[in-house]
Amino acid sequence: MKKNKSIYIETYGCQMNFSDSEIVASILTAEGYEIIKEIKEADIIFVNTCSIREHAEERVRKRLQFFRSLRKKSPGLVIGLLGCMAERTKVALMEEEQLLDLVAGPDAYRHLPQLLEQAGTGQQAIDTILSVDETYADITPVRLDSNGISSFISIMRGCENYCSYCVVPSTRGQERSRNAETIVNETTDLFEKGYREVTLLGQNVNSYQWNTGGETVNFAMLLERVAMVNPLMRIRFATSHPKDLSEELLHTLARHANLCKAIHLPVQSGSNHMLDLMNRKYTREDYLDRIQNIRRILPDCSISTDIIAGFCDETEEDHQDTLALMETVGYDTAFMFKYSERPQTLAADTLKDNVPEETKDRRLTEIIALQQKLSLVNNQQEIGKIVEVLIEGKSKRSDSQYFGRTSQNKVVVFTKADSSPGDYITVKITHTTSATLLGEYADPDRL
Repeated sequence: MKKNKSIYIETYGCQMNFSDSEIVASILTAEGYEIIKEIKEADIIFVNTCSIREHAEERVRKRLQFFRSLRKKSPGLVIGLLGCMAERTKVALMEEEQLLDLVAGPDAYRHLPQLLEQAGTGQQAIDTILSVDETYADITPVRLDSNGISSFISIMRGCENYCSYCVVPSTRGQERSRNAETIVNETTDLFEKGYREVTLLGQNVNSYQWNTGGETVNFAMLLERVAMVNPLMRIRFATSHPKDLSEELLHTLARHANLCKAIHLPVQSGSNHMLDLMNRKYTREDYLDRIQNIRRILPDCSISTDIIAGFCDETEEDHQDTLALMETVGYDTAFMFKYSERPQTLAADTLKDNVPEETKDRRLTEIIALQQKLSLVNNQQEIGKIVEVLIEGKSKRSDSQYFGRTSQNKVVVFTKADSSPGDYITVKITHTTSATLLGEYADPDRL
């Protein structure tokens, strides 16, 4: 295959997938390929997605069928699938449905130039072998669709928690952490390029650990080093596993103003019965103890979560336990889903997906309704406060307004002042919805 061919990358799913797409873009541009934003101009189309939920896979199948229809106008079009879904569905999508020319798993991106050469000769190109040491630490990602202010940095790959519902351990392999120095260097590079916020990514960032020269750097230590790059660089992270959330980490967050006071702590269920079946490795009581630590050490910290409705054998009592825990914690926001069985998981092999769909739907509706109420209550408590906002861009609704986020990851829409995206600004909160804070510029000299 000739070089300087154009590649269109379509990404779905989690932040980790978007970060991986940027790694792919970096590898391929170094080989002479061009990353483009218009699909109609593409010689090669990549879809990067996950297998965590059935709906995501169905949507990708429809997109792949559409891409195949584009070959009527572009007979030489190469279609490839990247990421977790690539590893799990390669046989069905490539051999049975013939929707693909190329499949590359999350540890095979360095081999994409060779795989494209192979696909260009009409051969099926597949590489889904998982690695025990690949972290792409030496690759500077190409920032795709970036606002030039916020970006992601992957600090580790893989997972070894083996939650019974999750495909990640089988699709992303064993846990391995990236060299701490390269993470600090990438943060420094982003700051020098004008970025003012980074999110450190990993399936379980709390278990980050880098060993070098007799020194062990854990996640709290890494955060401290990244925070010290510059006080104007905000640092966020995702995702934390409750069993590994340490007081050391919380005290580190308290010491540095630029370490954002927002923690995403997935609970999945408020029932000990469910947590045991999910193999979450903590109890309801353990989880609430972590919440108490956050409230004690970081009283201004926002807390978000993930919740699954209708997991295997979930009773009405289990569901009520989840609703009660939500009330107790008072989450700021939540990602809420009904359970869908995924192949290659412990739950698929050993448990029955036996909660009726209508029951799942009803329970999910109740969870969403409660969270909307909790989010509104939390946001109403912000009215009258003066908050610091990092401006990210123009509001979608009006060119006369900007939007940005607080340290607590709350979206704020406010009237423009003498400022620009990338600036920090003080805003007085005047109104709110369950999802957004509304405010006006507050001159710090008059406060």
